[in-house]
Amino acid sequence: MKTYTCLLSLLASAFLWGADADPKVILLWPDGAPGSEGKSAAESARLTAEGEHVISSVHQPSLTVYLPAQGTQGSMTGAAVIIAPGGGHSELWMDHEGYNVARWLSAHGVAGFVLKYRLAREKGSTYTVEGNALADIQRAIRTVRFRASEWGVKPDRVGVMGFSAGGEVAALAAARYHSESAMAGDEIDRQSDKPSFQALLYPALPADRNFSKETPPAFLVCGENDRQNISQGLPELYLAMKRAGASAELHVFAGVGHGFGQRERTKGPVAGWIALFHGWLDARGFLKL
Repeated sequence: MKTYTCLLSLLASAFLWGADADPKVILLWPDGAPGSEGKSAAESARLTAEGEHVISSVHQPSLTVYLPAQGTQGSMTGAAVIIAPGGGHSELWMDHEGYNVARWLSAHGVAGFVLKYRLAREKGSTYTVEGNALADIQRAIRTVRFRASEWGVKPDRVGVMGFSAGGEVAALAAARYHSESAMAGDEIDRQSDKPSFQALLYPALPADRNFSKETPPAFLVCGENDRQNISQGLPELYLAMKRAGASAELHVFAGVGHGFGQRERTKGPVAGWIALFHGWLDARGFLKL
């Protein structure tokens, strides 16, 4: 297993994609994240046999920013998606559940922000999902809203997307939001952290099922061959949302298992999930120019 510094990891991921300049990385707490005091270990990454980047040892949660270029399909719609990769809360699979997704969205007029959140189940971790990973995605939502005018984002079009363990983090953000932070530690924390929408792809499902008409609209995706708690659990989540009056759309792809994400080698109908998501955003009015 080969270990790199955070900087080398970012350069490698940019090289993988080639065409664009290095995306900008924003620390969510430039002076250090609450709960990470005294943690100075460097972020590390490994390369899989397929050349994909897997990150661990996250102590400085961040966003990697992919903004639409002028003249791209749909240009800049003002919509933004904060993307939480999966990895069982012990690592983050940054390419097919992060950078690839953000790059596709930015090419179709939607700003993509790939979140590196703290890992609750990494060996020796003192973090928790509900205490730290949730705080990271909430801070990410507030950060994008705070810098909305700079990034061409409309504050009422900032949503979350999560894959597997990242889906759990995104679902928690959509269930436990605030109109403004009770702490209000700085100008960023005075922004709302309620997502405008949520996209959950083969998510680990949190126990929180307190849905209502105020629940952010949901786009739900999994494969029928995923483990039972997802392949059956996600349809059950959809029904619970509908019973509560929330808006949701569900896709269960036949013959598909866990972890498909966004890869060029993925074939069949499941490869079109991201176009379905884009169409769903459009139908909900989030892409109107």
